[in-house]
Amino acid sequence: MADDAAVPAIAIGPAPDPLLEDAVRRGGARVAPLESADALVWTTGPIGFPDPLPENIRWVQLNSAGVEEWFAAKVIRPDTTVLWTSAAGAFAATVAEHALTLLLAGVRALPEHLEAKTWRQQEFFSKIGTLRGTTVAIVGAGGIGRALIPMLAGVGADVIAVNRSGSPVPGAIETLPTTRLGEVWARADHFVLGAPATDATHHLVGAAEFAQMKPTAWVINVARGSLVHTNALVKALRDNTIGGAGLDVTDPEPLPDGHPLWDLPNVIITPHDSNPPAVRPPAFAEHVALNVTRFVAGENLTALIDPVVGY
Repeated sequence: MADDAAVPAIAIGPAPDPLLEDAVRRGGARVAPLESADALVWTTGPIGFPDPLPENIRWVQLNSAGVEEWFAAKVIRPDTTVLWTSAAGAFAATVAEHALTLLLAGVRALPEHLEAKTWRQQEFFSKIGTLRGTTVAIVGAGGIGRALIPMLAGVGADVIAVNRSGSPVPGAIETLPTTRLGEVWARADHFVLGAPATDATHHLVGAAEFAQMKPTAWVINVARGSLVHTNALVKALRDNTIGGAGLDVTDPEPLPDGHPLWDLPNVIITPHDSNPPAVRPPAFAEHVALNVTRFVAGENLTALIDPVVGY
């Protein structure tokens, strides 16, 4: 048994968590108070976070995939010497499953079917599509995108992945860097948005992008509402410029009662519940165990946040 002093120590805050304590131990580290720890696993938001951190802390693990509130609160700063990691990828499979559900529901005209009070078979024959043989563009093909690609392959769809670097994404027929994003709007049949919320991605999809899409295209947003220009989306849906939208996130959020999106027949709205609370603790614990294992071994951490880029 190694001397405790030689084993990296991880603090858990702001309160003890048996599931995470077990994850730390499974990763080969020990649980310790903040003042004597090498790293910190934080389970809530920036309010109450120990800022400044003790000098002994070399790494902070956050419990959310989106980290814009941490930058807005100026807790993560460009000049930081601490390694910061998010929970990006920890909940990817669940969110990808939700994205596929929204896309399939839209393409198969389920919203109208669910509202029907009479037999409308001939009418629905002209509305129902299929994902088989289509091309889906995943814009922001990170963890969610990588989890979604095999699901789409299972129903016969190809994927064009778009990421910041253009590095090939396994399973995609093509990967484009964000500098070539403009090429996908006219090429793909449908779109899944998985990009982070940054200044560069604000209103990434607006009137100009909708105008280039096919009239049967469905746009699925399971990332952040700010990626889509809401007023432009409402107009595109009303004018049937696109086929429809599946939104787990909106701008504003929560979407107010009486907002035009609630009344449009070609929209499916879910209240940001693609990652329900019941699945989060065990998924996050596995994410922590993996990163603790890497930290102990001196390996690169997963879901590393770039303090300059903002995610």
